[in-house]
Amino acid sequence: MTARILALHLAVLAALFAAQFVLPSYHVTSLARIMVLAVFAMGYNIAFGYTGLLSLGHALFFAAGMYGAGLPALHFGVGGGTALILGLLAGGALAGAAGLLALRTAGVSFMIVTLMFAQAGYLTILYFAEYTRGNDGFPVPATARSLFGFALSGDRMRYMTALLLFSAAMLACLALVRSRFGRIMVAMRENEERSRMLGYNPYAVKLTALAISGLYAGLAGAAYALLFGYAGASFAGIQYSILPLLYVLTGGAGTVLGPLVGTAVMFWLTDIASGLTSAWLMVVGVALVALTLFAPRGMLGLIRERWAKWLP
Repeated sequence: MTARILALHLAVLAALFAAQFVLPSYHVTSLARIMVLAVFAMGYNIAFGYTGLLSLGHALFFAAGMYGAGLPALHFGVGGGTALILGLLAGGALAGAAGLLALRTAGVSFMIVTLMFAQAGYLTILYFAEYTRGNDGFPVPATARSLFGFALSGDRMRYMTALLLFSAAMLACLALVRSRFGRIMVAMRENEERSRMLGYNPYAVKLTALAISGLYAGLAGAAYALLFGYAGASFAGIQYSILPLLYVLTGGAGTVLGPLVGTAVMFWLTDIASGLTSAWLMVVGVALVALTLFAPRGMLGLIRERWAKWLP
């Protein structure tokens, strides 16, 4: 890893740390939410941006993390640390299990199969409403909303926890994409048949990438439940399969910082537009069309293409 690349990413983390001291309370809370959703988008980017797996089922893994953390806290009173680990493992395990079947297809078929899995997960949450609370959802118990004795309900602790999780996820992603396995993922995205000829197993590589992507999604879902105190079936809906795709496309697929940039831009664009007009979806849509026309590789993708080819 070159010093320039490491310095850039550490500078971003330093800026995020400093932001909590200069931004108003509302924006600090919003930025904490953005960092959690950026972890979700980062996981999607590993599958889509680096490996070429266009999935419409990542809401399943996000919800698995959310309910994997929230349900044990609700029914068994587990603590925050245990709930976070359970959510992370739930996301990764479900992604691996779904991948075993979904990766027997490719292209549009893969996209449709992952969407079906996600919808099945959503309907399962509704069916077992006696335990999951269905569409109403449930507040995460206060006993689970603490880590190492620090309550996660306060603005400062919530922000710092989100920052720590985002920092760990981003640095792990940076190490992954610059590793030998990361180069193999990109090779699968660019030319699967040639990679097969070189002796790599596309099924195994894609399954591993999807499982890692699920771990990220599960971590994000668990963190969202614990930091913001709520779990509900709406997070398993199709919207939360499309959002990470939009975040990644906006920020730049196949770039480590793209998910953060895309999530921040989409989040604040939606927030500002909804405050100005009831037709905020049209404003967001026009912005996305403009981005597609003038920066089809996303914001950081454009920067990498024209000025900074060294961006990972």
